[in-house]
Amino acid sequence: MSFKDWITYLLERLVWFMETPREERKKERNSRKESWATRWFGLIPLSMKMAYDKQKSRIRSRS
Repeated sequence: MSFKDWITYLLERLVWFMETPREERKKERNSRKESWATRWFGLIPLSMKMAYDKQKSRIRSRS
């Protein structure tokens, strides 16, 4: 990446930041965040949680 490309990118980000309302930026940032478990371990924690919830619901339905 050349210096000119880098400056262009920075200016684009700056203009976007100044034109976008704070609430919209905050909402976008929160929607992009992934949990730390997914970031560190991938989809394994999600699949384990889904299996656990399924077992829990099976146990409840038997009672």
